[in-house]
Amino acid sequence: MLREGLVAVLGTQPDFEVVGEAADGAEAVRLAERLRPDVILLDLEMPGTDGVAALQRLRESGAEARTLVFTAYDTDRRILAAVRAGAKGYLLKGASRRDIFEAVRVVHAGGSLLGPDATAALLRHVEGDEGGHDALTPRELEVLRLVAEGLSNRAMAEKLFVTERTVKFHVSSLLSKLGAENRTEAVSIAVRRGLIRLPA
Repeated sequence: MLREGLVAVLGTQPDFEVVGEAADGAEAVRLAERLRPDVILLDLEMPGTDGVAALQRLRESGAEARTLVFTAYDTDRRILAAVRAGAKGYLLKGASRRDIFEAVRVVHAGGSLLGPDATAALLRHVEGDEGGHDALTPRELEVLRLVAEGLSNRAMAEKLFVTERTVKFHVSSLLSKLGAENRTEAVSIAVRRGLIRLPA
């Protein structure tokens, strides 16, 4: 459904033509070799071959298409892996139509475009901030605050306009980064570190 919606949105632009759709990374690589698109919009979380592996295969195959990652996942590890694998742009699925159109055009013209979360992740990596790759992303901090409020995954998903699966991914990631076994421990650690304040 998301893919069909994206195709419809892209089709409103006179300078865009969608030449193919893929359900997973392996199919994306096969279609790229056959159709030779100018730009590929690629998710990171896909069945079988994920987005980072697909990026690596595209680079190994000598594909000339410039790839724009369009995903719900904003962890530092994912962002850095995608950029290292050759992504020329990185947008989160909450981006507006205008942002998507601009990203496609910038990447097609030979430029690079990273959303705010991706830029922040790269800066943390380059600057070697304390905490390094274990620093929580802005979205993870947002989820952590909602966890502290006692919200369920479903309630958080509705509040953040994402899927429950995405919320679970963020919760799992922040538990790992904080070294916590469960949500209660994660909140306790975060409060001690001054990352969040408990709601009154």
